[in-house]
Amino acid sequence: MRRNQQNVAFNDLLKVCEHYFGTPRQSGTSHAVFKTPWPGDPRVNIQNDKGKAKAYQVRQVLKAIDKKEAM
Repeated sequence: MRRNQQNVAFNDLLKVCEHYFGTPRQSGTSHAVFKTPWPGDPRVNIQNDKGKAKAYQVRQVLKAIDKKEAM
């Protein structure tokens, strides 16, 4: 996922987000929104695009994981 943010399956990214950030505070809509222990960016907000995750959202998730691990 770090090497190639394209062609990441949405369900794979969802599992990664649930592992690091818990259950989404919003789901069942077009986006799954996860709570982070900081305000603002990087936000963890992912969207299913025909079974794939959007590349810019994969990058945001990776930044959020790095920030959380650095805390």
